[in-house]
Amino acid sequence: MRILGIDPGLLHTGWAVIDSNGSSRKYIASGVILPPAGLPFPQRLAIIFRGVSELCETFQPDQCSIEIIFVNVNPKTTLILGQARAAAIVAVANRDIPVFEYEPNKIKKALTSAGHATKDQIDKMVRILLPAANPKTPDEADAIAIALAHSNMARFV
Repeated sequence: MRILGIDPGLLHTGWAVIDSNGSSRKYIASGVILPPAGLPFPQRLAIIFRGVSELCETFQPDQCSIEIIFVNVNPKTTLILGQARAAAIVAVANRDIPVFEYEPNKIKKALTSAGHATKDQIDKMVRILLPAANPKTPDEADAIAIALAHSNMARFV
């Protein structure tokens, strides 16, 4: 099964593609979609949509996993982040690829056995579980973690 993991964000949308077969995991690719901050909001959403659409075309994932966003201190930030997340989900759903959503604590627990793991702990586990992966940003590492978490939990959903 090929999994596309997405860590949504308006300025940095991390993505990762892994193959999962039983207990075997293989790193395929990862990166970050970077809409320019100076662009109007709708154009940044369009860049996320097109970027995720291109990933689906290039890598042909069987499933997608994406992080669920919770309310931040600033409700406006939460709303904006939710719209970036929606742009990514629609790009995937538009290709009839099933989308699975996970809370951050479940992703962390699936990788580290601790629901409150730090970014550093997640990054270390990503590198242990997928030595070929060399994430350059936290968003990319998070996307790999989201894909790995789905590969671990897919049999239960």
